[in-house]
Amino acid sequence: MHVVTNYHVVREIGPQDLQVVFLDGGKDDDLPKREVLKGEVVGTDPFTDTAVIRVFSSGKRLVPMHPLPLGESAALEVGQSVYAIGNPFGLDHSMSKGIISGKSRTLDIGERPIQGCIQTDASINPGNSGGPLLDAAGRVIGVNTAILTASGTSAGVGLAIPVPGDVVALEVRRARRSEDGAAVVEARPLEENEQRIERAI
Repeated sequence: MHVVTNYHVVREIGPQDLQVVFLDGGKDDDLPKREVLKGEVVGTDPFTDTAVIRVFSSGKRLVPMHPLPLGESAALEVGQSVYAIGNPFGLDHSMSKGIISGKSRTLDIGERPIQGCIQTDASINPGNSGGPLLDAAGRVIGVNTAILTASGTSAGVGLAIPVPGDVVALEVRRARRSEDGAAVVEARPLEENEQRIERAI
């Protein structure tokens, strides 16, 4: 199993300190199941702020792993509903709803400007970096990356790196990935679960 996230999320995490958390929502009044697995960064692209993590597991897993389907960011329209998932202020597996406010924005931070970013008013805060931006059908269309703000918290202008299928395919090939599908989740250090590593937020 591999996951796609932001490069800046994993850039400063040591090779022995990376973990990926999976959560099963449970049924009715059941408590959600939580599983923490070791991860290894196997591919990075600082120029698009993306990274691929290989997840290690052995034996029977507590939480089933189902790859998220990929949408096509090129077909997005301003005004359509989107959902941002992440770990804002340490509140893990949080979801916020908004719309696509704009397309083809430029994120001028890091190695070089990232073109074609998705602008959304879905609430994105410190800790959302690396989480997925989903369309109304639950397909991954972007990776939440940054916000434009004077206060350090959401001001309604969030930016996500688009996830067209060809970009993910390239990252997967770089990671020598063998299985189908892709997922986008947030990664964090083993010893500092509430530490947030974000860019421009």
